[in-house]
Parts: sequence; structure tokens; C-alpha cells
Amino acid sequence: MPRGLAEVSEIDLSCRLPLLVLFISAAKWLVIGWIFELIGSLKFHNPGFLADYSWLTYGRVHPAFTNAVVYGFCVQAGLGVMLWLFAQMGGVALANRWLVTVGAIIWNLGVTVGIIGILAGDSTGFEHLEMPGYASILVFIGYLAIAIWAAVTLHERRRRELTASHWFLFTALFWFPWIYSTANLLLVSFPVRGVAQAVIAWWYSQNLLVTWLGLLGLGTLFYFIPKLSGRDLHNHYLALFAYWILVMVAGWGGIPASAPVPAWMPAISAVASVLSVLGAIAVGLNVCHTLGCSLRPVRGLPQLSFLVFSGCAFVLAGVMRAASALLVTEQTLRLTWFGPAVQLLDYYGFFAMAGFGAIYVILPRLLGVSFPWPKLVRVHFWVSAIGVLLVVVPFAICGAIEEARLDAAQPFVTIMRSSMVFLRISTMGDLLILLGHVLFLANLTGAVVGFYRLRARTAYSVLTADLFKPAGARP
Repeated sequence: MPRGLAEVSEIDLSCRLPLLVLFISAAKWLVIGWIFELIGSLKFHNPGFLADYSWLTYGRVHPAFTNAVVYGFCVQAGLGVMLWLFAQMGGVALANRWLVTVGAIIWNLGVTVGIIGILAGDSTGFEHLEMPGYASILVFIGYLAIAIWAAVTLHERRRRELTASHWFLFTALFWFPWIYSTANLLLVSFPVRGVAQAVIAWWYSQNLLVTWLGLLGLGTLFYFIPKLSGRDLHNHYLALFAYWILVMVAGWGGIPASAPVPAWMPAISAVASVLSVLGAIAVGLNVCHTLGCSLRPVRGLPQLSFLVFSGCAFVLAGVMRAASALLVTEQTLRLTWFGPAVQLLDYYGFFAMAGFGAIYVILPRLLGVSFPWPKLVRVHFWVSAIGVLLVVVPFAICGAIEEARLDAAQPFVTIMRSSMVFLRISTMGDLLILLGHVLFLANLTGAVVGFYRLRARTAYSVLTADLFKPAGARP
């Protein structure tokens, strides 16, 4: 356990309470979500597994998993990192930390109600927007309570110059309420008719997983990679080029070529997916040259390892989306495991790994204590990185094989049986990822418990100091 308390700056002190709520809650949702994922994965090997419980059927545990990870972890961890970066880069204390903390509590209440609603069968049926409307209201209120004071903190900054990270993070701050409110209004509250529902659902999913997570994740990378490596960001304009690609182009992708919509929609979507790879290449070049095109700065810094892995995953996901859009066979490729492989790279390989690296840097500064088990940080990186590879690579290969074998004359069950070996490998990856989440939660919880234990001991020593003085020394 930590031996003593280090001095904490005023800025870090102002962020302590809300960020502890956000980070610890995010870590818990990550463990809960991946338990749902493991249950869903085991059902492919044994369809009778937990089949007697309707709330644990695959149609419910899978959306519970995606919503727990995306809204429970990704959004919460991203907001926490954003708040700290706005305060840190601006040289100002976080504005109204109490209302931010209340917003974090309301957000978690909304996610809890939403996950329970999904498991109870009250899902909306739209991918990545499955939480029922009454839960979405709580989620939206919680976000506004956090975002308003994040914007105030940015406005009150003492350092007026804007960096590339400011551009990404500030845009992300307003991007989420726009797409989330639009999707809820047009799909849940006042649903549009016909094929327009599918188009809006694709638009929301693409903007959430690619644009919004991309803005928040890249803003994190462009701050922490230069700081941890001790080097300046290679090219500020190259970062802004990636920014404009994300904002102007990336959100138009996601509509499959076989969609029953006017032909110009899938065509524009394919062009957007191909153009988006330019932003991915720009990010890869910027990260590579910032590190001197060497992994030497990564050695001995597991936090930086998370961030570099995140950048590589972002580039790979962009290339995979562009490749699938260019392939003539994309009409059937989207029906395979290739799509889930790309999505996992987006919200876990890229964003979650960036979040892990940032939290491992931020939390010790908030508390003034080190992690109780610092070696587990590196263990967490390796089990998560290997786990991601064991899920993404088999899914991608399996998807390509399934697409090649799809034939109306061949029974679908036969094709699925040939995929079992890849699904077994992916289940091993899920187990490793879940282990990493347990280590992550244990280290975060241990640091918080150690911090408050040290504070309690210090307070006790101060209060009882006079009781243990020699009799002659008392006044």
C-alpha cells in the first residue's frame, strides 16, 4: 500500500471528487459489461447455457454488454479525462465540482436503469441506442450537468492558447448531446417512418463509435503522448487535418452497400469511409514521428504503452473500414464477424486503451499516492493487448471466410460450424480482457482505499497527539 501522501495541486484537488466517481464507476461498468459479453460468447459454444433465464438470452446480454461498455465506461472515462485536461491545460480549478459530481451520479443512475430495462426486454432495438427512453432522459441530464461545467472551466482558463487537444475535446463536448438527442427524438420519442429509421440508426452508430470516440480519444493521445515521451507533438497541422477529416467526413460512413435506400446513400458512405483513412494515416504519422519512430520511449512506461497501442488500433480500424467499403463483396461481408471486429477496435482497442493510459496517469496525481500494485499496470496492458488481438484477428479472419462461403445452396448451419474454432479463440480473448478489467478495478480501488486510510491515520494522529505526550510536557 502507499507509504505516504504527496502534495496535490489545487487543480488536481478540485478534480478529485468528480473524477473518482467517474473513474471508479467506469471501471465497475467495464467488469459488469464484460461478464455479459462472456455469457454471450459462451452461448455460441453451448446454446443451452443459462437458457432458462429470459433476461440472460443472447438478444439481451449482448446489447447490455455494448451499452455498459460504451455508456458505462467509454463516455464516463472520456468525460473524466476531458475535465482533467481542461483544468490542467487551462491552469484553472474545475468549475463547480459538486454539480459535476451530481451529474456523474445521475449518469450512473441512468445507465443502471437502462441496463436493467434492456435485460427486462424493454430495449429500443436500435444498435448502441438500446436503452429505453426513460433511462435516456437521466443519461442526458447527467451529461448536461457535467458538460456545462466542463465548458465553463474551458472558458475560465488562464492559459488562453489553444492546442490540438482543445480542438478535439471541445468539439466532442458538444457532439455527443447533438447526436444522442437527435437519435432519441427521431427513433424513440417521435419515431420517423420506414427506411428513415435505419438510416438514422446507422448515422448515430457511426457518429458515436467513430466520430465522437475518435475526437475524445485523439484529444487524449495528442496530450499524453508528448507529455509522457518528453517530446513535442510532431506536427500541429497534421493533427488538425485529422480533426477536420473526423468532423467533416467520418460521420457519413456506416451505411452498407446492400441497404434498401437510394443508391447515392451507400455510395457517399463508401466514399466517406475511404476518405476517413486519410485521417487515420495522419494520426499514425503524427504519433510515429512524435516518438521518433521508435518504441524506446515506451520502455518502462506502461501508461505510454496503452496510448501507443490505442493509436495503432485507430489506424488499423480506419484501414479495415476503408477496405471493406472498397470490396465488391461488402454487401455480404457486413453479415459476418468482420463488422464486430472493426467495432471492437473502435471502442476498445482504440478508445478504452487510451482511457486506461490516461487514468493510470491522472489518478495518482489526484490522490497524491501511487498505485498499491504498480506491476499490475504492465500486466493489465499485456493481457488487454493480447485479448484484443485474440478477439479482433479471429473475428476478421472468420468474417472473410464466412463471406467467401456464403452461398444460397450451402446450409447456413454448415457455414456457422466452420466458424466455431475462431469463436473459441475469441472467447479466450474475452477471458483475458476480463482479467485485465479486474486488475484495473483492483488497482484503482486499492489506491482510493489506501489514500483514505492514510488520511484517517493522519487525522487520528493529529487528534490524539496530546493524549500521548508525557505528563510533564502538558500545559
